[in-house]
Amino acid sequence: MPTPTPPTPTTPPGATPRAIPLPGPTPVVELRHIGKDFPGVRALGDVSLEIGRGEVVGLIGENGAGKSTLLKILGGVYPAGSYRGDVCVAGEVRAFRSTRDARAAGVAVVHQELALVPEMSAADNLMLGREPSWLGLVDPARTLADARAMWRKVAGDADDLDLAQPVDRLGVGVQQMLEIARALADDARLIVLDEPTAALTDAETERLFDLVRARRAAGTSFVYVSHRLEEITALCDRVVVLRDGARVAEHPVAGVATSPAASAALIDTLVADMTGDELAAVTGARPAIDAAAPVVLAVAHLTVAHPTLPDRRVVDDLSFEVRAGEVVALAGAMGSGRTATLTALFGLARAGSTGRVTVDGREVARRHPADAIAAGLALVPEDRKGTGLVLGMSVADNLELAALDARSRWGVMDEAGAEHAAAAQARALRIKAPGLGAEVATLSGGNQQKVVLGKWLERSPRVLLLDEPTRGVDVGAKAEIYRLVEELVGRGHAVVLASSDLPEVVRLANRVLVLRDGRLAGTLEGDAIGAHAILKLALADADPAAADPGASS
Repeated sequence: MPTPTPPTPTTPPGATPRAIPLPGPTPVVELRHIGKDFPGVRALGDVSLEIGRGEVVGLIGENGAGKSTLLKILGGVYPAGSYRGDVCVAGEVRAFRSTRDARAAGVAVVHQELALVPEMSAADNLMLGREPSWLGLVDPARTLADARAMWRKVAGDADDLDLAQPVDRLGVGVQQMLEIARALADDARLIVLDEPTAALTDAETERLFDLVRARRAAGTSFVYVSHRLEEITALCDRVVVLRDGARVAEHPVAGVATSPAASAALIDTLVADMTGDELAAVTGARPAIDAAAPVVLAVAHLTVAHPTLPDRRVVDDLSFEVRAGEVVALAGAMGSGRTATLTALFGLARAGSTGRVTVDGREVARRHPADAIAAGLALVPEDRKGTGLVLGMSVADNLELAALDARSRWGVMDEAGAEHAAAAQARALRIKAPGLGAEVATLSGGNQQKVVLGKWLERSPRVLLLDEPTRGVDVGAKAEIYRLVEELVGRGHAVVLASSDLPEVVRLANRVLVLRDGRLAGTLEGDAIGAHAILKLALADADPAAADPGASS
């Protein structure tokens, strides 16, 4: 099967054309016609990619575009046979059965969630799986000496780290460098960096960039995945765009960073590639909310601590209001703070949170979900099977879970009343099930999601918090869920929607708060709501003046 011709690279207006590293006669790594399906979902369809020696290739796309799936195939997480197409290293087709096989072939993937053992020392983490031994016993002195030699490859003149320290006492930037040092020790010819700066400071990011540039000059190749488009323009030689599991565009990047106008033009082009013309043209159709409508939910200076890094915040000083009959959407890339905001409002923050939250003017304690429920908040979580449903229980029992207190008197359940209410809710939501007694695990994803919604509608919540409410459901179920949301706000309730589905945000939201690294990057209302505008705020450095404090205070 012939390799398809990739999209023709284009130079953005204002850029100075410059030769970039091109794949040689034999690319270091080549992905040929890669395809991967999951039940009911095509994650990748016929994607081909070449990476040349000493080249940094940016890989970008919206959430769900197929980036993670492609990386897992490249890194051996998905073994050969579970996908279509070939992975070639130095011209040879390789059938990776595991990540160990990929590393042995010279392909190392440094994931966003670092694979270090926190309790072990930096030296032991560096030498894990390659410990020097004598008579079956690990030699601590040689371990430390060999680890020091590995560390010097990335630290250079800054070789001042105490490698005897446990990893959990080190900063995230140092941990990232430890992962890269391990990759270099495996003689990796290709290193994949997946969102490497998500938790790094500016200084740590610049140190990482210096390392990548130095290794590139020495012939190491990189695939660089990031939601931060200004990093792509600053570091990469070219960038490949995925959308809906397909490779849709490629652009040269080298030299763009020296021209602010060229960098801005390229970012505009990349955003348009990621959204697609048909999506970028869609604008919000929902009317603006009457400013005189009462405020149902008010959030002031919400701050959520990082669960493992004491010097980080996953949500940083976020304030906003939601009025009666309004849908406010939280948009942003993965890690922007959308889910953390909703879980904090519902009393489920993984670490401490501060700030003031009121519903109808009354402050919510948020010590426990029971406080939020009593105040009129309800949460439809991102993981419906793990945290939204009890899969072994019946449809009826799940529908009545949130209303047990209302169905009980003196500790005795009104079973007839609960069954009648569950039947009425199932009819109203058009839940398709063999019967109310069927286990909810046997339902389709869309009908399971309706059960999660129905559970909370039994309480008629003042504020409904929706986290990825239509993920993994079919088109028909999605339309039904939209209808339910619109009926709810039509009755004067308030909805906060966190979604990575841009058409969904555009369709439902009266106002969009775009988050970036836990902070408000900007606010969009009315006709200004569009996929391109959302992505521009979420993925590119935002003008601080773009945020509208008045709309979120």
